[in-house]
Amino acid sequence: MTLTKKDLELLSKKGISEKKVRDQIETFKEGIPFVQLEKAVTVGEGILRFTPEEEKELIQRFDKAKAETDLLKFVPASGAASRMFRALFNFLEDYNPSEESLNDYLERTNDTDMKIFSEGLSDLPFYTIVNNRIKGEASSKDEELYLFVKEMMSDNALNYGFYPKGLLPFHNYGDHTETPFEEHLKEASVYAKTGDTAKLHFTISEQHGDMFNKEFSGCKERVSSSTQTSFNVSYSYQKPSTDTLAVDMDNEPFRLEDGTVLFRPGGHGALIENLNDQDADIVFIKNIDNVTVPRFAEVVVNSKKILAGVLLRVQEKAFEYASLLDNDELSTGHLEEIKSFLVEKLNVKFSDTYTGFNIGQQIEILKDKINRPIRVCGMVKNEGEPGGGPFWIRDGKGNVSLQIIESAQINMDDAEQADILNNATHFNPVDLVCGIKNYSGEKYDLMNFVDTKQGFITGKTKDGRELKALELPGLWNGAMAFWNTIFVEVALQTFSPVKTVNDLLKPVHQVR
Repeated sequence: MTLTKKDLELLSKKGISEKKVRDQIETFKEGIPFVQLEKAVTVGEGILRFTPEEEKELIQRFDKAKAETDLLKFVPASGAASRMFRALFNFLEDYNPSEESLNDYLERTNDTDMKIFSEGLSDLPFYTIVNNRIKGEASSKDEELYLFVKEMMSDNALNYGFYPKGLLPFHNYGDHTETPFEEHLKEASVYAKTGDTAKLHFTISEQHGDMFNKEFSGCKERVSSSTQTSFNVSYSYQKPSTDTLAVDMDNEPFRLEDGTVLFRPGGHGALIENLNDQDADIVFIKNIDNVTVPRFAEVVVNSKKILAGVLLRVQEKAFEYASLLDNDELSTGHLEEIKSFLVEKLNVKFSDTYTGFNIGQQIEILKDKINRPIRVCGMVKNEGEPGGGPFWIRDGKGNVSLQIIESAQINMDDAEQADILNNATHFNPVDLVCGIKNYSGEKYDLMNFVDTKQGFITGKTKDGRELKALELPGLWNGAMAFWNTIFVEVALQTFSPVKTVNDLLKPVHQVR
């Protein structure tokens, strides 16, 4: 591979080293191996399930500590809404109300998405907004639906397809609608508030920055008044230095017509750098579209507090042991006690060779195992939703650990691996509570705990030509692979994402 002067200038502008590019080329050549599943994680075998009494104790633990704890809510929010409206774009392209009735169209295309959309139209949170803009223009019900969708999606109208998902009307409160952004502020006021202030950080696309600022200005007073909370809101963008090289089918840099090397965004795994820039004692992580209406809020809030209570409980002991290890105040009994804690409370696996090491070596191993960021991840029972799941995996060095794995990382041609996947009882709703500091209050460098071998290579096209793209290890997948991990079963009501517009018709998104 030869890099031109123009290539090197582009790398410098993006903040990408030549070594990183060459490493990425080698990754394409070598390929990324599938993960090796050992077994699915189940309740009692890697997933904790608490009784109501235990949940109450964990909530109280968090409530008691939060006044003196620096809290942050971290929300990945760069996702555009275009995929959410795919069925509507297809409908506009394929349907003409002057040539065909809606029933004939639905029968011809078997478009169940549009059937559900049309039947639930008045229950959509933006129904009144759109309907008022097209009132009196349609000569039939079929044309009214067509104009409704056109008003939603057209560039010169509401243009909802351009919006970031976090700024769309999601919930209709009668006198106003609320966006996921506003719902996250309300949530944060209950569990991510220190004193009178809730601190939130949203990762967004740079093109949407003004839109988020406008939304915050428009809803800040209403939310602050109703929650008695002031909000410290910050934003960041995916860094250009996290873009990854695209290659052609011969693993050479993919070049555009003008000869420029093509780089592509590295996926949500790039956000580990944004998270690494944050400073807080406890960080709550939740996707922008996973919000719900008030009648389900208590379940959601309590779930977050339970996860945070688990983190505080395990941190208290981990910090005590980490301090002992650093200060050499140890006996053989202490070492065995610390090892048992790591195994039983932090799901750490030790190799068979551990017992053969001398005391000094064992201490160094224990230090390495305990001085890591901790993530407590909510897991919901698997009811057929797509998404990553919790598994015990074995890495290339033979180490076994708890991980959140996506189906794309699994070799489905291997019957044994496919069987483990199919036997999974839970999946990951992206509901994490993270401790990113050590016992001295120093923040970990999160980049030291990324498994770079857990990325993805995918096939794409550009200008009619095939290419291979590299996605970085996912934020809650390989980017956190070397964290200490705890999985906790949480209520299904905590998972209410909006992947398609019809999800807004579900009870969790209906205020009344």
